[in-house]
Amino acid sequence: MNESKGALTEAVYYILISLYSPLHGYGVIQNVEKLSGGRVRLGAGTLYGALNNLLGKGWIMECGESGDRKKEYIITEAGKRTVLDETDRLQELLDNGRRLLEQQKRIEGKGQQAT
Repeated sequence: MNESKGALTEAVYYILISLYSPLHGYGVIQNVEKLSGGRVRLGAGTLYGALNNLLGKGWIMECGESGDRKKEYIITEAGKRTVLDETDRLQELLDNGRRLLEQQKRIEGKGQQAT
């Protein structure tokens, strides 16, 4: 992973994966809420600040306007690489955490057997 990117926030991760298909801002807000089971709710200011940041990084681009003249956005190849890097990072965290928790359970189990 390119360490200069750093970890993505949960909101940015959900925005990026929402944009594998073209969406306008409100569509992104709805999709993020759906994907997160309602846990992540984006306000318009937060969303448009994030979209401008992602545009600046080249991770998304504008892809036209929908019928009601709302701007639509889509993820770029650089954005897709970022999502893959972040997914790998998160998987590593999960794998390491689970492995250490299992080791701890085994240690605690051995300690209970000795008593």
